Amino acid sequence: MSRVGKYPVPIPDGVQVAIAGRSLSAKGRLGELRLDLADDVEVKVEGKLVTVAPRDGERRARMMWGTTRALVANMVRGVSAGYERSMEITGTGFRAAVQGQNLVINLGFSHDVVYPIPQGIKISCEKPTSIKVEGIDKRLVGQVAAEIRGYRPPEPYKGKGVRYSDEVIRRKEGKKK
Repeated sequence: MSRVGKYPVPIPDGVQVAIAGRSLSAKGRLGELRLDLADDVEVKVEGKLVTVAPRDGERRARMMWGTTRALVANMVRGVSAGYERSMEITGTGFRAAVQGQNLVINLGFSHDVVYPIPQGIKISCEKPTSIKVEGIDKRLVGQVAAEIRGYRPPEPYKGKGVRYSDEVIRRKEGKKK
């Protein structure tokens, strides 16, 4: 039994959820998202709630039950409130800036790292050492943040690199004499 799938997804004010065939769309003040539904689950919109149920007792249907409910909840929250991921850059001379449709990051390499900002994502740098990734698609926001962090992950000795603002880096002691 799914513990996640059995809870209905509440629809906040200002969000419309519609089902057309095997596709579910959510439209809110921040934009519109679409989800192709699996054949193993049944999704219904009843008033201000979206309910997800498996079509039968098969293993795949039970797996997709909770997954589909989580994806629908992420869509509804994304179009109403949106998602954001904050990152910090630590290191001497390390900095970031948005130039047009690119994020230019100086991470101590012989060249600047130029990251093209994908469609549907907004990146801002309030300070040269902080990056904020915002968008309505939770998966895309997390993927972009992970790609930026992947250019120079934080290292454990000095803590230099790109890290999430809520990430804790376990520091190691250097070598002894």
